[in-house]
Amino acid sequence: MRKLSLIVVSMSVLFTLNSCDKEKSSEGLSRQTNYPTFEMMGDPVIFQALGDPYTDPGVTATEGGDPIPVTTSAVGNYWVGSVPNVDPNQSDYYSVSYSAKNKDGFTGTESRDVYVVETGDLVTSIAGLYTSTVVRNGSAGAQYTDMEYILISDNGDGTYNISCGIGGYYSFGRAYGLGYIAPAVVTANDISNNDFSFTDFSVNTFGGVCTMTSMSVDATAKTIDFVTDWSFGYQFVVTLTQVQI
Repeated sequence: MRKLSLIVVSMSVLFTLNSCDKEKSSEGLSRQTNYPTFEMMGDPVIFQALGDPYTDPGVTATEGGDPIPVTTSAVGNYWVGSVPNVDPNQSDYYSVSYSAKNKDGFTGTESRDVYVVETGDLVTSIAGLYTSTVVRNGSAGAQYTDMEYILISDNGDGTYNISCGIGGYYSFGRAYGLGYIAPAVVTANDISNNDFSFTDFSVNTFGGVCTMTSMSVDATAKTIDFVTDWSFGYQFVVTLTQVQI
């Protein structure tokens, strides 16, 4: 019996020593990390007139109250692509991203939207920023009314880029995102006489062939109406209303 007691005592001492070693080896491994936090200057959505100087309002980032560096990047979602910052001489809808990394390598981000817009008079130019209302195959709805925003840019050669030739029905109305826009190009032969030429286009992600069949402009009402037929059996009747910035 004495031998067994000694063995039990020895095992207990060994377990205690091992436990102490584990506690010592884990000392200092648990600590708090402070993720980057941001304070944005200016508005989260900015409307910028094409050609006017643009200065990014910026953001400040802190880690536990201490300032940390911020990296800025931008992307023109329709035509420009990735750029260091917003180009005020290129019309587009820009997403500006701000990122900061804390000392533990964790990254935080903040963002804002910037629309660089040329506002045409709808007599000599149809460029501009527009809200969109769409009727598809005779069916309308609140979610497809006054959708924000369709952008039209002037290429300077009589042609115009339209960010979505079906008025943002899927990207905005159904909130599928920009992967479902239908970029289009139209040629203005004579705006005042509603004389336009059209090139077929497609709906991103879905595909198919879109054919714009008519377009009319009302300079007084600041509206553009057009009709697009899609090869999948749908017709989109679109009314764009120009936004004055």
